Amino acid sequence: MVLVATPVIGVLWFLLGQPGLSPLGWLLAALSGLFELAYFVFLSEGYRRGDLSVVYAIARGSAPVLAVLAGLLLLRENISPIQLVGVVCLLAGIWAVRRPRSVGRATGWALLTGICIAAYTTVDRVGVRLGPPWLYGWAVFFFTCMLLLAWLVVRTRSLELPSDWPATFGVGVLMTSTYVLILYALSIAPLAVIAPLRETSIVLVALWGVLRLGERDGAGLKLVGAVATVVGAALVAI
Repeated sequence: MVLVATPVIGVLWFLLGQPGLSPLGWLLAALSGLFELAYFVFLSEGYRRGDLSVVYAIARGSAPVLAVLAGLLLLRENISPIQLVGVVCLLAGIWAVRRPRSVGRATGWALLTGICIAAYTTVDRVGVRLGPPWLYGWAVFFFTCMLLLAWLVVRTRSLELPSDWPATFGVGVLMTSTYVLILYALSIAPLAVIAPLRETSIVLVALWGVLRLGERDGAGLKLVGAVATVVGAALVAI
């Protein structure tokens, strides 16, 4: 994705008057890339030791809570009382749908993953306001790519393409597109609002499982969580 996006970003940069990032913006992009590297490493280690659904639930369930705390306590963000109620509803809905539980040896890795998500999201909240979001996003991807390449060389001594690289590339397109949308959201709204909204995909997937796939395990609580999430999203948008 970095290879594909770089020429496009270069043309966009030239056509839009050659905007730039401040030195602090580049530093924060590099720091975000470092947290991204840790995220990939910790998440992979968690998946090796536990079930995907449980590891994902712990990581994605803990991240918005930590990010909200970072926004309110570290960044001193101001949100209205109604928005605060909405944030609480969002968090409650996410946790109701995917209740994190112990998964043995993978628990620690999953929690570390959640910490990394909250960390790079907090860094991005500051960095994305120091220049154009698309340029800051490219810088984050670039540093993440370089760090991942270095990690792979040290870890595996090779840089072989995966056998299913077309599917991998498709996932890369979806991931980077989503990330850019989140950066634009962070450039105009508080972290304490965006972080829980970002994880509503957990609720959508769970709701699909109940209504379309006939999954009945904890169906009632999942539906309550979905309603709480919808209410929370409406409140934070006011």
